[in-house]
Amino acid sequence: MIVMKFGGSSIGSAERIKNLAEIVGAYKVKKPVVVVSAVSGITDMLIDAADLAFKTGKVETKEIEKRHRELLSELNLDKNILDSELQELKEILEVIVKIKDNSAKMIDIISSFGERMSSRIVVAYFNSINLKAQNYDAFDIGFITDSNFGAAELVPGAEKRIKQSLSKVNLIPIVTGFIAKNEEGQITTLGRGGSDYTAAIIGSALDAGEIQIWTDVDGIMTSDPRIVKEAKSIPEISFDEAAELATFGAKVLHPKTILPAVKKNIPVRVLNTFNPSDNGTTIVKECENCKDVVRSISLKKNITLFNITSTRMLLVHGFLARLFEVFNKHKVSVDMLATSEVSVSLTVDSKNNGHDLNELESELREIGDVVVEKDKSIVCLVGNGMKDTPGAISRIFGIIAKNNINIDMISQGASEINLGFIVNEKDTEKAVQCLHKEFFGG
Repeated sequence: MIVMKFGGSSIGSAERIKNLAEIVGAYKVKKPVVVVSAVSGITDMLIDAADLAFKTGKVETKEIEKRHRELLSELNLDKNILDSELQELKEILEVIVKIKDNSAKMIDIISSFGERMSSRIVVAYFNSINLKAQNYDAFDIGFITDSNFGAAELVPGAEKRIKQSLSKVNLIPIVTGFIAKNEEGQITTLGRGGSDYTAAIIGSALDAGEIQIWTDVDGIMTSDPRIVKEAKSIPEISFDEAAELATFGAKVLHPKTILPAVKKNIPVRVLNTFNPSDNGTTIVKECENCKDVVRSISLKKNITLFNITSTRMLLVHGFLARLFEVFNKHKVSVDMLATSEVSVSLTVDSKNNGHDLNELESELREIGDVVVEKDKSIVCLVGNGMKDTPGAISRIFGIIAKNNINIDMISQGASEINLGFIVNEKDTEKAVQCLHKEFFGG
C-alpha cells in the first residue's frame, strides 16, 4: 500500500486532474490512498473572502465558484455536485459579517472548503472514467486534533482510528489534506502545507510501503531553481538532511512531513506530476550515498533578527528560560539561535502567523537591551559530509567574503549537518548563487 499526495498545482486545471488520474491509475495495483490539497490559489481566495466579509460586510464567492464550476464543466461532470459546499461557504461568510469574527477558528472553517471541494471533483472524475473511488473528509476517518486553530496537532489515539477507518475501504480513498476537527467537532487545520503532513500521518498509521509527495518540480533540488538555474535534482537524501532543508526554506516539503515517516522508517518520494517518468528524490532514514560536503542550499526570506543583551544576567541562571517564556507566551517560533553568557541572537519569521512582534519586543525589553533588524534572510547549507570534512566551513565563508557579503549571525546545528547564517535580504540570491557554483559547478 502507498500514500500519494497531490498539491494544488496538480489539481489546478482539468488537464492536471486528468493527468493525476492517469498517475494514480498506474499505481492502482499498489492500493493507493490519495490525499489532495485545494485547487491552486483557492485557499488564498477563501481567506481573502473571509477578510472581505469581516472588513466590509460583503459576501463574495463568485470567483471561487467560477473556478470550480469551470473545472466541472471541462471534466464533463455534474455542475451541481458542489452546491451544498458552496451554499455552506456563503452561510459561514454571512456569519462572519453578522458576528464580526475573523478569528483563527473562523479562518479554519473557511479554509476547509478548498480541500472539501477539490476532493469531490477528483472523486467524481475518477468514477466517470471507471477508476472507482470514494471521498473522505479527513475528520471523518480519525483526524482529531487539539484546538490550536491554524496549526493543530493530532490527539493521542488518532492514528489508530485512521487505520481502523481506512482498513475497511475497498475503493480508492480520496482524502482531504490539511483539515481535521477537534474533540468538540470544530474544524481545525494542520497549518499551511499541512496536506503533506496528512499524507505522512496516513502513511504512518497504515505502515505504508512508501509515501509519495507529487508536486511541480523534479524532487528536492540542490537549490531553488528560480534563483539558481543550474540547480539539479538530488536522487536520494537522508531524513535528517531533508528535515533541515524543509525547516530552513525548501518549498518542496512541509517540515512536519518528515516526522511520522521517520518514526516508521517509511521512504518518502518527491515526484513531479508534470514529469511523472522522472524518479524524483527518495528520502530515507540513512543514506549510504549521501556523503557530499553540501547536498543542498536553501534560503528563507522575510526574517527578523533579535539581539538581546543583559549584563544583569551574568553568572545568573535562568536567562534563557525567562527569554523563551516570552516567545512561548506570544506563540512565536524561533528559526535560528546563537548565544553567549549575557546575549542571545535569534531569528523569527517576520510574518509569524499574524502574531504581533511589537508586543514581543516590548516584553523582551524588560529582560535586557534589544536590537531588532528586519529585512534579513537565512541561507542554510545542508550535507551529511560537512561534519567529516576538514575546512568545509572555511571554504563556505571564504566564498561569502570573496563576494563582499556581510554576515550578521552564524548558527550550526548539533548534528553538524547544517550551517546557517543571516544576510541582508538584498544579498540573499547572490549568496546562494555563488555558493551553489562553488559546490555544484555551473
